[in-house]
Amino acid sequence: MARAMHENPELRAAYAACLRINARHGRTYFLATRLLPPARRPAVHALYGFARLADEIVDNPGPDPESALDELELALKDALRGGPAAHPVLAALADTVDRYAIGAELFDAFLRSMRMDLTVADYATFADLGEYTHGSAGVIGLMMLPVLGTVGPRAGAEPYARALGEAFQLTNFLRDVGEDLDRGRVYLPVDQLAAFGVDRARLTHARATGAPDPAVRRAVAHLVAHARSVYRAAEPGIALLDPVARPCVAAAATLYGGILDEIAAADYSVLTRRAVVSGGRRLAVAVPGAARCLVARLRARGPARAA
Repeated sequence: MARAMHENPELRAAYAACLRINARHGRTYFLATRLLPPARRPAVHALYGFARLADEIVDNPGPDPESALDELELALKDALRGGPAAHPVLAALADTVDRYAIGAELFDAFLRSMRMDLTVADYATFADLGEYTHGSAGVIGLMMLPVLGTVGPRAGAEPYARALGEAFQLTNFLRDVGEDLDRGRVYLPVDQLAAFGVDRARLTHARATGAPDPAVRRAVAHLVAHARSVYRAAEPGIALLDPVARPCVAAAATLYGGILDEIAAADYSVLTRRAVVSGGRRLAVAVPGAARCLVARLRARGPARAA
């Protein structure tokens, strides 16, 4: 990919635009991506860049977000058919999809979930939420698999890739409860909150007053435990990836899981603060990850080179 980008200045600029979007908006994700072999990073940036385009439409909507999503979908289909790209991100994405043979149906599922953000304000159960998280995050894991590579049939790694994507999304929901509430959305399942005596009105009151609410904290603690169980279910899939990709995915899982640790350390207070992993902790994960990445690359080049 690096050679093709070097020979095509417009494509190189398109991938550079995706890199800037990832670096600006997805610091944890971007750091983990740095542990991939350089030739594979642009594809990950392109996938992230496209997801960000759609996120911006639904999270910071203009006067007609539904039409904006329709336009994005049409522009995506044109780009995937080989037509002119309406946005640099779409140019990079079309090249990535072609290069790695990523199924176009995955983008259909993703955009369906983005449209749900325009009409669905809450989810009754985890089963209901699962429809959303599959399209918004599970399919991202499936898109990533061809880029990361696997040591056996890709189908064997797919359930784990979906699970890890959904674990990341659940982590985002827990981190962003307050911000999502301001947008009129509650992603935490209604029945799970109700088991602790929590509903939208109680969340809104706690958000507005900033007063500690033990019931809300107990509900969040329960959902953090659930998210951790999804990470555990996804973990075996890392061993199914190409060895040179494992440090990247392991680092991403550790860093995103670290957000849950920060939520717990703050006594599950998520309505008035946003849990973030410190720079020092990021570095503590990235440095050994980089060492493992180097070893994996040397081994991939052959015994003589590794020695």
